[in-house]
Amino acid sequence: MKQTRNTRQRQLVLEAVRARMDHPSADDIYLDVRRKDARISRGTVYRNLNILAESGEIAHVEAPSADRYDLRAEPHYHLYCLSCGAVVDAPLPYQREDDRRVAEETGFEIRCHQTVFEGLCPACREKAEQFGQ
Repeated sequence: MKQTRNTRQRQLVLEAVRARMDHPSADDIYLDVRRKDARISRGTVYRNLNILAESGEIAHVEAPSADRYDLRAEPHYHLYCLSCGAVVDAPLPYQREDDRRVAEETGFEIRCHQTVFEGLCPACREKAEQFGQ
């Protein structure tokens, strides 16, 4: 991978991801960064999120509603709420054995896998129960 320099804009984007614990979308990060630098473009934020994810400084999470970003860059699983769209870390250890088994059976060089569990978060489940859904 080619060397990239650490720009002021990239630092602002990284700080915005570090300031949040809710797996923000690119738009969430864009809005946070705009509060500090009104001249930064959406494209600059998106480009820097991609660079940070490719370098392993943050993780890119493919969620059903929108791609999200995570400060926790090591492989791990996520939970996605089908009602409110929340994304949180799942309390399960990453299964490297699955990577090995799939590689053996397919010939692919597996680097990692992503798993997103979909359901209702406790707050949305409680609301649904209150309204008899």
